[in-house]
Amino acid sequence: MDFIAGAIGGGLSTAVGYPLDTVKVRIQTERHYNGIWHCIQETYRTEKVWGFYKGMSASVLTVSVISSVSFGMYKNFLCGICKLRYRAADAKPSKLDVFLAGGAAGAVRVLFMAPSEVAKVRMQTQRNPHPSIASPQPVSKPKYRGSLHCLKVIAKQEGLGGLYKGCSALLCRDCFSSAIYFLTYSALCDWLTPAGKNKPDFLVVLLSGGFAGVLAWGFATPMDVIKSRMQTDESDQHKYKGLVHCVRESVRKEGAKVLFKGLGLNCIRAFPVNMVVFVTYEAVLRCTDYYLNKK
Repeated sequence: MDFIAGAIGGGLSTAVGYPLDTVKVRIQTERHYNGIWHCIQETYRTEKVWGFYKGMSASVLTVSVISSVSFGMYKNFLCGICKLRYRAADAKPSKLDVFLAGGAAGAVRVLFMAPSEVAKVRMQTQRNPHPSIASPQPVSKPKYRGSLHCLKVIAKQEGLGGLYKGCSALLCRDCFSSAIYFLTYSALCDWLTPAGKNKPDFLVVLLSGGFAGVLAWGFATPMDVIKSRMQTDESDQHKYKGLVHCVRESVRKEGAKVLFKGLGLNCIRAFPVNMVVFVTYEAVLRCTDYYLNKK
């Protein structure tokens, strides 16, 4: 059930946070925006509301799968660790157990996540003026007509490696941030739940999930910037030779602050998105347990 609950939570959270994710990606990969509000204004002026939702249809499906893998693998890794250390899968795990299980789950989900992340970033950074916007110059057809078409074009022009561009940065980002994510949620739930209660209240779940998301994205943002830049580097550009080169070039041209582009936006987006993820996850598990025990 952890896989199913994670999938539902992930799908719902995408609809909540996608517009801000588009703004975040554009700020991280393009230098002509003066800030969050300027990016929002320009995107709406040239592309209207649709500009904020580019690539979302495929993203809802892929995030559902990725969230399913993340929560399901986390639970399985945690049970495995507890079984090895305490000879019982349902034993109370230590904070280190939670941290290790979260990191392992983050590593596994990268395998499923990388191609969809490349397509999402390419779609989000593609410019398509809205039909209602008058342009003095003829508007060229977009290179990518949708997320699936984007994946097809990348595979054809850049090979399998193109679908896994930025994978090294994604792995660095997700292993540590996933470990922090699950550790923070578990620690806050334990701290805010009164002694004698087996499960946290939904208000505790909301707050713990929100803060877990904020803290995880705080640590993830530097590698998220590098990942986005590597993924927008198409085959005819070759701006970056790898992870280290991308970090070096980005810092050389824009200073160390470039690694924290979109940090505020990531944290703002993370709170409501991860509130939705965890409260949905817990609600599905509790409803399932209730109906199974009732029978």
